[in-house]
Amino acid sequence: MTTNHVESNGVRAAQLLDPFATLTDAALDRAPICGWTHDFYRYPARFSPSFARAAIEQFSSPGDLIVDPYMGGGTTVVEGMVAGRDVLGNDLNALAVFITRVKTGGLSPREASAVRVWAERTVPTLSYATPNDLVAPFIDTAKTKNLSAYRARFLKKTIAAALATIADLPLGRAQMFAQCAVLRVGQWALDGKKKPTSPSEFRSRLGRLTVEMLSSLTRFSTTARRHGGRATLLNMDAAVLDQAAFFRHNKKRVSLVVTSPPYAGVHVLYHRWQVDGRRETPAPYWITGCKDGQGASYYNFGDRRQANADRYFDMSLRTLCGIRNVLRDGAHVVQMVAFSRPDEQLPRYLHNMYLAGFSEVSWAGKDRIWRQVPNRKWHATFFGRTNAACEVVLVHRAV
Repeated sequence: MTTNHVESNGVRAAQLLDPFATLTDAALDRAPICGWTHDFYRYPARFSPSFARAAIEQFSSPGDLIVDPYMGGGTTVVEGMVAGRDVLGNDLNALAVFITRVKTGGLSPREASAVRVWAERTVPTLSYATPNDLVAPFIDTAKTKNLSAYRARFLKKTIAAALATIADLPLGRAQMFAQCAVLRVGQWALDGKKKPTSPSEFRSRLGRLTVEMLSSLTRFSTTARRHGGRATLLNMDAAVLDQAAFFRHNKKRVSLVVTSPPYAGVHVLYHRWQVDGRRETPAPYWITGCKDGQGASYYNFGDRRQANADRYFDMSLRTLCGIRNVLRDGAHVVQMVAFSRPDEQLPRYLHNMYLAGFSEVSWAGKDRIWRQVPNRKWHATFFGRTNAACEVVLVHRAV
């Protein structure tokens, strides 16, 4: 554990010396997610940057290797880099890897200039009236399912027109960055939207947010370079992390895991948007050009209709064992997780942690940290405050 500088403020200094107090404050933080590149995309089930930051500060030191095996939108990766850590982020979902790569990859001055020109000069010209033969090559029929309904069809063509113009940007990072901007605004315009968004609203927001994203990425990249933070991103099953080339060629062992694994019995749309009355569309994979060949049960470790969640716990144990294989003895695992039936499922999860080679850290006289999840649409709000809307922070040590 790091030795923290004691500030003049006595309360704050006490918190820095007390991991439980620091994690509690961070876990209960209800402030909107923002800062660095965190708002490039609203990835489902993401946790607060302040939580990742607190865990990194309390349980690792600059230069340590930290891992998020289920990185989602890359919160841990971003915070780890600006804190001067080496970070390995992994996820089964190619969309998660795409988003995190854009959020952490940086752009050259030439690439940033090209994207800015695109945002300021090309985006305002995007039109639903673009000839069909020009946009047709950029529409993937399989990945635009349910985007032909009234609320979405105008934006479908406008987005296709945007993708056509992105093809003129410098190859690689500039194109990915512009795709991520379209993804971000597409989510705002389509996902769970009760009223249709007009192409003019889409264009206006896309131009403005692209420029803002460029500024955010520049600040992040400058800070990460100054602090020496580096990232490696993988798209694989966490159960076989130790087989990745990174660990075959890198002697450094992992000092800390900060993550939020899939939740037992909780259905999360990691790979779809809901449009036109909750119809699901794989549009994110169309916009980003990512491969999407899996259903929700794959990304959630099991089908939510399975009452006993046996498949979830089988998959969970496999991945936990894979994670343990790359950790040094004494390394910490800090995670935020929820359950559809906590009284039954939390003990099973803790048993999995034990079987995988972890011992829970006990805080003298203090209970585990629980928090109510703010504003997550995938909780069945019409059922009221469900168990799945309550997350718990677990801290373990590799033994």
